[in-house]
Amino acid sequence: MPPTPRQLAFLALRSVHAGAFADIALDRVLQQATVSPTDRRLITELVYGSVRRQRTLDALIDQFAKKPVQQQPADLRLILHLGLYQLHYLDQIPATAAVDTTVELAKLNGFKGLAGFVNGLLRQYLRRCGDANALADCLTLPTEPIQRLAVQHSYPDWIVQVWFDLFGNSETGQAEVEQLCQWFNRAPFIDLRINPLQASLEQVKAAMQAAQIAVRRLPGLPQALRLPQGVGAIQNLPGFSEGWWTVQDSSAQLVSHLLDPQPGELIIDACAAPGGKTTHIAELMQDRGIVWACDRHASRLKKLKETIARLQLGSIHLCAEDSRQITQFAGQADRVLLDAPCSGLGTLHRHADARWRQTPDTVAELAQLQTELLNQAATWVKPEGILVYATCTLHPGENEAIVQQFLQQHPNWRIEPPAADNPAARFAQSQGWVKVLPHHYDMDGFFMARLRQVEPK
Repeated sequence: MPPTPRQLAFLALRSVHAGAFADIALDRVLQQATVSPTDRRLITELVYGSVRRQRTLDALIDQFAKKPVQQQPADLRLILHLGLYQLHYLDQIPATAAVDTTVELAKLNGFKGLAGFVNGLLRQYLRRCGDANALADCLTLPTEPIQRLAVQHSYPDWIVQVWFDLFGNSETGQAEVEQLCQWFNRAPFIDLRINPLQASLEQVKAAMQAAQIAVRRLPGLPQALRLPQGVGAIQNLPGFSEGWWTVQDSSAQLVSHLLDPQPGELIIDACAAPGGKTTHIAELMQDRGIVWACDRHASRLKKLKETIARLQLGSIHLCAEDSRQITQFAGQADRVLLDAPCSGLGTLHRHADARWRQTPDTVAELAQLQTELLNQAATWVKPEGILVYATCTLHPGENEAIVQQFLQQHPNWRIEPPAADNPAARFAQSQGWVKVLPHHYDMDGFFMARLRQVEPK
């Protein structure tokens, strides 16, 4: 008998808690089983949802079990996560089905003797929380604001502290933090970037609508279309194989617009893989000029090579080296993009396990790497040339602090706000850099700064 969707979700969760990335663990179990599209969606929801909400689910176990969660067997904890996640977060699953399938899951995975405990805990949850309109109505939450939001919305305390530092501890600031926490627990949008060298936006939109896919335009982004939820396999959508478009979040599209590449220029993308911004640069310069795509991982450049071929671009050259060690580009580039490795705190909705993988220590290590990359990338720029520093995080230690330190140490550089007609202009801050707050714009969280090298006086 083939494994049930919940058993497959459990196997994926077991891999995640053994150290695997959530998306890789999920792909592995889906490849090993034949499942319907409906079951695939359920498995995906259960895995990502249980990972994302694990702190809240642990708090529920602590509240309703006699033993604290840390004393529960690891696999039993995952089974309880699956049951509680269905009961609280999935309206479409009847409570009896959620309870019964979780009890069966316990029996199937070596906890036959604890099946009564699983049944009792879930039914206790239903008695206490079955009619609750919000988790806060049935879960006893800490009174301290940071811990309260962290438990209620399932984040480590330190990330919520970063949001409080960003927005402040006022009533308005706390409301902003809560909105941001809620936003990152939503399913991510999928945005397309039209390749104007192969198709027009209207052409792609018409092809999608003919296939009953209700795409929509995104204001201020000339190449962007947003897909509705549940469109299925991306590679099966109209125009994929023809290179009419590629997947790229709307915030990420702003980065190349801020760089503003021009035909005939030499441009370097210092951390290029998987290549969304590299290919966008080539499109914006009409595939005329030279784009060097650098990345220290040759394996990651392989994916970029495939995308380049699909989009039919000829101006991109690959360089498999660590950008901190590259010296042959000194003083050659008209423009350089450093889309730096970062903590990804602006894309937590896309990476269910990222909130548990990052720590203040990893952020400090990343800030050191970002500084080294920025200092080296700056040596590649011609006098009066442009360098754009970008991250998909909202952590000031990886964003504002890096740029301010760079400007202090390099007096022949200055920050240059985007031009009024640039798509990034509406996100510009008074300091000149650009910041996208996800809960304000329904876009990934991003930071970017356009820097110009000026001739010393």
